[in-house]
Amino acid sequence: MDSIMVLDVGNSNTKIGIFVGPSLAHHWRISTVQERTTDELGMVIAGLVQSAGVVRNQLAGVVISSVVPPIMPAIERMCKQYFGISPLIVGPGVRTGLDIKADSPREVGVDRIVNAISAVAQYGPPLIIVDFGTATTFCVVDALGHYVGGAIAPGVRTSADALFESAAKLPRVELARPKTVIGKNTVTGVQSGVVYGFASLVDGMVEHIARELPLPYTVVATGGLAELIAPESKCISHIHPLLTLEGLRIVWERNRER
Repeated sequence: MDSIMVLDVGNSNTKIGIFVGPSLAHHWRISTVQERTTDELGMVIAGLVQSAGVVRNQLAGVVISSVVPPIMPAIERMCKQYFGISPLIVGPGVRTGLDIKADSPREVGVDRIVNAISAVAQYGPPLIIVDFGTATTFCVVDALGHYVGGAIAPGVRTSADALFESAAKLPRVELARPKTVIGKNTVTGVQSGVVYGFASLVDGMVEHIARELPLPYTVVATGGLAELIAPESKCISHIHPLLTLEGLRIVWERNRER
């Protein structure tokens, strides 16, 4: 059974997974550092793969989605030098099976495309996919399975960091769910505003989307902070933090004959 490695390169973090057939056997998250060299990436990623007992030269392929173009040359060289594989990079010319109805399909982030591919395969359309990453993105898939657009809002951690940097008297606090919405001190007040505020943002955006395109949506949450925010939302029915990795495996299957 083929094993493949998938990498989702985001602005803040890079998620790495090893699939054995259709099953995600191992996964990791590392910081995205644009200045990392080919050898630094190789030592980190090859070290993780080796620590899991995966034989590097037995990988059938590597597939990558990235929203950080400057780091890609080093990652491509790393795949070739440390794994002996030319990676499949999601982008123009790669078969996705997703019909994109946006005004400029090439401008749609590949992470959003891969999330939509994965969600359609697992839950079926119509869908709204909410990704809690550096930005909070909303992707809308209609009843025919077409990607029709979405919305982009500030990310949870991005917003919190801006608050701490701009307000001199506010301390930097752990992003955690407080016991009550009404904070009893500055720390729980900030936590409440972040957690319940973003949950309300999601509910409000989904309501607005449903007014504009009325459909019985399944709302799926993904991203690093999905498990923190999504439980407080009224509309999110599925939490899948590794949705993108699953989508990359599907892209590999759709392109492996090439």
